Amino acid sequence: MAQAPRSGTELVHVGFGNFLAVNKVLAIVTPSSAPIQRMIREGKKAKNIIDITSGRRTKAAVFVDTGQIMLVAITPEALAGRVASIRGGKIESAQAD
Repeated sequence: MAQAPRSGTELVHVGFGNFLAVNKVLAIVTPSSAPIQRMIREGKKAKNIIDITSGRRTKAAVFVDTGQIMLVAITPEALAGRVASIRGGKIESAQAD
């Protein structure tokens, strides 16, 4: 599922032949909340959205360090699991206060 080219970039498969550079990811969120939906709408207007859902329903929005938002068709939990499998099984999670 994952590939690591010589440059040190870790790639994770996000479906439909698309890969995501794990070291560029700032946040993986569900697009269900109003603030995230607003950010996606504004990103579409500003041309900062990369849609790699292949026409499927967006299940996660991935914020990357370039300021762009990637829309993917797999859940944040599935994506986190794939990242964890690359990094030796550790999933780091933060709890809301």
